[in-house]
Amino acid sequence: MTQPIGYFVHHQGRGHALRCAAIAHALSPGRPIRIFCARADIFPELPPHASVEVIESLFELQGDEPSGPAHLDTPQTLHCAPVGWGGIRRSMGTLAGWFAQQNPALMICDVSAEIAQLCRICSVPHVCVIQHGDRSDQGHVAAYDGAAGLLAPFSRSLAQPEWSVARNARTCFAGGIGWRNTAIGREAARARIGIAPDEEVIVVMSGGGGSGFASASLGVGARTAISARWISIGTVQRDWHATEPPNLEHRGWVDNPLDYIEAADLVVSSTGNTTCEQVLGIGRPWIAVPEWRYFDEQHCKAAALECAGLAACAPHLPSSAHRWRALIEQAYMTHDAERQRAMLDPDAARTVSSWIETLIARLWSGDRHDAIDRKRHDA
Repeated sequence: MTQPIGYFVHHQGRGHALRCAAIAHALSPGRPIRIFCARADIFPELPPHASVEVIESLFELQGDEPSGPAHLDTPQTLHCAPVGWGGIRRSMGTLAGWFAQQNPALMICDVSAEIAQLCRICSVPHVCVIQHGDRSDQGHVAAYDGAAGLLAPFSRSLAQPEWSVARNARTCFAGGIGWRNTAIGREAARARIGIAPDEEVIVVMSGGGGSGFASASLGVGARTAISARWISIGTVQRDWHATEPPNLEHRGWVDNPLDYIEAADLVVSSTGNTTCEQVLGIGRPWIAVPEWRYFDEQHCKAAALECAGLAACAPHLPSSAHRWRALIEQAYMTHDAERQRAMLDPDAARTVSSWIETLIARLWSGDRHDAIDRKRHDA
């Protein structure tokens, strides 16, 4: 019987689930995949050989359990490991039980340093999905050092400069994994969302993993570029002092963000993985503004985008008209649609599935040469 693959999916945002589904579809139907996640409703359609087992969240206190022991200090080798949470015990117990019963060929962790370390403790080889950010802490280092390989859901061109040659050699870079290009063309997209062909349109996008942009800054931007129609999608924090002009419209959460990107002359967005893939795939002048995330993930992603010449970046939404004008001018002047689209590999899912199967074959062949060579290289 073919050994199954396990897959942990973090339920914040949508990118984790989208790339999991893409990999599941690309893997052989003969390779069973068990997905562990705190939510089942974030996944697109999965193939028959993949199934989701809902576990309790590792990051949220369940019910009215006592939280007293959770005040214990967290060791530097862990990130989120409060003591006394029954939900964590039950979820980790579910994973450990599945490990013992199914003898998985591999576990993919997207993302949790604790689960990655649990895999290694339970003698299960694992792959860590890596993200941007300052992840030099002991928890991430332990998870990465103990992994059989690393998977980056972005182009090698967006690797952070401080990452070592040895680490990049262990990494499968897969820009666009989970990206589905369902573009219908600029004119059709504009018609679908009710925008005239000749309107100048600036689209503002807030991702699904946070609390969104504040409306006050968007008001400043819309008053600065008053000839353009500004449309925000996603979550916007409403400010009582925003004094929003009539050319700014908030449409909230929409099911078709790609239509808005296609329709836009300019995009202002956060730098979550899914949002970045959408903007890069369509290829639009872009102002990238990171939202708060753990380990400065989006700030480091924005820096990588700017270094690669893919977007005009700012550490936060501009607070003045002159800063808005400078960023808008920079976004238009430096725009290179071909360079943006080159960041996404249309065969990323197949590349990853082939890498995974090769990794599994090497892990279970009994050949120690790769491990020995890796130790020499890291030394």
